[in-house]
Amino acid sequence: MIRDVLRMGDVRLLERSREVTDVTSPQIAALLADMRDTMRAQNGAGLAAPQIGVGLRVVIFGIEHNPRYPDVAPVPYTELVNPVLTALSDEIEEGWEGCLSVPGLRGVVPRHRRLRYRGLDPTGRVIEREVEGFHARVVQHECDHLDGILYPMRVRDFTHFGFTDVLFPDLAESAAD
Repeated sequence: MIRDVLRMGDVRLLERSREVTDVTSPQIAALLADMRDTMRAQNGAGLAAPQIGVGLRVVIFGIEHNPRYPDVAPVPYTELVNPVLTALSDEIEEGWEGCLSVPGLRGVVPRHRRLRYRGLDPTGRVIEREVEGFHARVVQHECDHLDGILYPMRVRDFTHFGFTDVLFPDLAESAAD
């Protein structure tokens, strides 16, 4: 089922999410199905449970070809419960981000270039990957939602923050957040 995505200003987006205690429960399976439907309907690269009003530490992400991100390398579709991120270096990379909870806007955000993430899949199996670049950026963005952080809170230079259609007129409607 496609769910409404909460928008910046909703206080639920600022709360720290709770750990999931039973990863294999029917409630988590239903939540993940709703998140998949919602992310696909919005052409998102990822979605965190708090964005649909559920305060649990659950994220999904993945991208093959997406009009909102036409120039990025593919990221495998992943469902991750109770994720933990570990930076693999001090190297920070700045890049443009958008968010389904901050529609119509983009900003340049600093993120760790390389990291390891670890969590559980919906069957309770451990997922652990070392990633870099856009993949690392997407994971950090989604996991920020679990701690009540929206990407504009990380923007350092507001001359690199604005409406997508103004910043990137060539993307037009296909890139609307």
